[in-house]
Amino acid sequence: MQIDLKRVIETVGKEKNIDRQLLVGALREAVLTAARKHFGDCVFETRFNEETEEIELIRYRTVVADSDLNNTSKQIPASEALAMDESLQVGDEIGEQLPTEQLGRIAAQAAKQSIVQKVMEAEKEKVVREFRDKKHQIVVGQVRRFDKADIIVDLGPTEGVLPVREQIPGEKYKIRDKVIAFVVDVKKSTRGPQVMLSRAHPELLIRLFEQEVTEISEGIVVIQSAARDPGSRSKIAVYSTEPSIDPVGACVGIKGARVQAIVQELRGEKIDIIPYDRDPARFVCNALAPSEPSKVIVNERLHIMEVVVPDEHLSLAIGKRGQNVRLAAQLTGWKVDIRSESKMRELVQEYKNVIAQIPALGEMRAEILVNEGYKDPADISRMDPRSLMKLLRLTQEEAEQVIQGATDLAASQASSNLEENSEEDLDEFHLGEPILDEDVTESEEAEAAIDDIVAKTRPQPLLDPEKVDVKSVPVDRLRYWMQLRGVAEQIAAVIHTAGFTDFNSVASSNVDEIAYKTGLPVKLSGKLHAETAKIIGN
Repeated sequence: MQIDLKRVIETVGKEKNIDRQLLVGALREAVLTAARKHFGDCVFETRFNEETEEIELIRYRTVVADSDLNNTSKQIPASEALAMDESLQVGDEIGEQLPTEQLGRIAAQAAKQSIVQKVMEAEKEKVVREFRDKKHQIVVGQVRRFDKADIIVDLGPTEGVLPVREQIPGEKYKIRDKVIAFVVDVKKSTRGPQVMLSRAHPELLIRLFEQEVTEISEGIVVIQSAARDPGSRSKIAVYSTEPSIDPVGACVGIKGARVQAIVQELRGEKIDIIPYDRDPARFVCNALAPSEPSKVIVNERLHIMEVVVPDEHLSLAIGKRGQNVRLAAQLTGWKVDIRSESKMRELVQEYKNVIAQIPALGEMRAEILVNEGYKDPADISRMDPRSLMKLLRLTQEEAEQVIQGATDLAASQASSNLEENSEEDLDEFHLGEPILDEDVTESEEAEAAIDDIVAKTRPQPLLDPEKVDVKSVPVDRLRYWMQLRGVAEQIAAVIHTAGFTDFNSVASSNVDEIAYKTGLPVKLSGKLHAETAKIIGN
């Protein structure tokens, strides 16, 4: 077979924009396949001769004594080998070039199939590389067809998939409609490159601002973060690297032209442009706009902001179905708990009354601690004596007395709570079901509804209790936790998986922290805390 490789390379390489070495490799592989079919089970090698631009076929055989010859495909008799090269000896390997013309139609067909396959693979790889460079960027395409609720988008060299979960709710498309979307990921599949698109991703909002606002593309204005409720409302936090440039004004544009262009692209989604602040408390306050918080209590350890707002601003701060506070939490990365001023006054008084019971503390010092975010004796029992000395201007001995008093009071309260609920066992609570109190007033019910909305703004618990595998936990650890009254295997496995090592590690954590780590209901977490505190106290 005579292969006009130069013509093949020039034609296919030019038409398909395929690398020359890739085509040479495909032809070498095709000749190798054809040779094995034609000559049988031999040891072959193919080479590309740069001068003649032809594929050379080399067959390798081992020199054997004439009397030992039993496989002419892999062996050559010594008499024949010596005629070719007198220096050869039995056991040596000899390579001989075979004419490719003998391969004929078989090689030609194999070469054709191999080239077609390589071209297809190369085109797929080229598309993957191209769109990997566009990952996390915006692409523009046309609606080609629909796959149930998913939209298949024509992106030119390939197709993109816009799943229904990544579409803006209520958005409707027709065939050949223009689509602007964010590239979430690019994957290889048997059907070719798969480009996953999104119009609901917060990054789409960021990329649209980068396109629309010159100051952002030039690096003068920087987008810190973004949060979206697709199709309804979004928040974006910005700051300026130059004091003379107003970052919010730059994003809004003259008469709101810049932001309105983005609003139209997102089908009327309202956009709040928030000034970013390095102070987390101020940033959270800015993010809760248009409400105006009157006070913020920061809990660094649990990464929670307790925000107090005027009573008349409560619904504004929370937003419709909790939207405003939820977006603020996503934007800032903090768990946000909102309280009205009247409710906060009640809570503060409750906190003060409890903390004031600690020996040698008193009401004034209790008020200072509450204002600093300490809500119960358990919080104070974990304080570093030096921090307490500095905060209340105590001697080391006085600080240690206060901490010991707080520890004793926390254990006593936990024991009392346990006795009050002694008729209830821990395993009476079913994972995933809400725990409801029966006798509640309308105002308490309303407050509980608000609390429920606020709770949804917090990050998901670290664990899903129902998905914890009991079999993955050592038997001795299950038995350890099952010493607690009413704790069955599943809850024992959850406590262990959450990272608690012993009773003290649970007793020294507050109820919110236990609930966050385990995913268990708050009431159940409280019972765990009370039970372990009682054991430690004894």
